[in-house]
Amino acid sequence: MIRRKELPPELQDAFGAFSEVLDAIEPAKAAVADVLPGTRLPGRPFTDALVAYRAGIERARAGMAGWRRPEVDAEWRACAEGLEVATDRSAGLVGREDEPVGFEELLWIVQALIEPLDPFVAAAERFRSLRVRPKRTD
Repeated sequence: MIRRKELPPELQDAFGAFSEVLDAIEPAKAAVADVLPGTRLPGRPFTDALVAYRAGIERARAGMAGWRRPEVDAEWRACAEGLEVATDRSAGLVGREDEPVGFEELLWIVQALIEPLDPFVAAAERFRSLRVRPKRTD
């Protein structure tokens, strides 16, 4: 019988906290991506998307301490820095008097807001790499 790999017990709480952070980030990324118009529908209003994005980033920042562990410290630091960059970039867009116009400008803004969150992909991969097969008990 092949046993599935799983995280060691000492990392399970950290992974749970990491998952909660991702649960805040993914809707934030989706909200900002929704400003891009589709073939049939206009995009989400930029101001509404920015409010949702910033709220998600703040929730993610609040949960970061829960998954800081030596085994994932480099990834944690990259993610924390990414959240700071995301916060700063979004703060620069708050209170803009003019809405972004044109698909290219919207796309540039979406990419600028989502790109700092890329380290979370590496963090997820690091957690995946830390999984081990449980020892046989028979």
